[in-house]
Amino acid sequence: MSVALRSVAGAERPSITAQGVWHRYGPGRGLEPVSFAWCGPSVAAVTGANGSGKSTLLKVLAGLVAPSGGTATLSIGGSVVPNRARRRCVGYASPDLMFYDELSCAENLAFAGEALGLRDVRRAFTAALDQVGLGRVAEDRPGALSSGMLQRLRLALALLHGPAVLLLDEPTSHMDDEGRDLVARVVERHRRAGLVVIASNDEREWRIAEQRIELRGRGLGGAA
Repeated sequence: MSVALRSVAGAERPSITAQGVWHRYGPGRGLEPVSFAWCGPSVAAVTGANGSGKSTLLKVLAGLVAPSGGTATLSIGGSVVPNRARRRCVGYASPDLMFYDELSCAENLAFAGEALGLRDVRRAFTAALDQVGLGRVAEDRPGALSSGMLQRLRLALALLHGPAVLLLDEPTSHMDDEGRDLVARVVERHRRAGLVVIASNDEREWRIAEQRIELRGRGLGGAA
């Protein structure tokens, strides 16, 4: 079993609670207020029209964007995780994540692992690459990968440190059927003890979720 899966299996139950979370990039652009409560082990989904704020919500939950208002609380085993510490228990993957092309795939993950303070960086990135079927291209540069393989590399980055929470923004974008099956297996494995949140309008991605919220543009996001 991989390093990441062992870590998740031993983690206490994660939960995310949002109360009136909203964000504005400018007039008419951003996330309308939304409230929900999710608790693992489970899969939750965020759907909604383009521009309704799906990606923004995931970035808020990951601690990458400070909301304009409201609160989003991440807890592990009942203990609130401070925003500055979220990166240690959250794995985030999005189509807009970029890699250093002067580094190999393995070196990109090693750099991230060192930034996270992982004890055995090599073991962690080797396990993550193997989980997504990229072990054979570990020494290749990201620029040499297809768009589908880059999506796998983003997933490997999210899995690198064995997070309790996976936040996946359109995880199978540009992937073929084999890639979709791989993502489904990763999600199924992770949901057993962790919390997976998928942002997507593709029913093939979100239909496995036990809980779903739909963001409705300038209206309120409500439970579906």
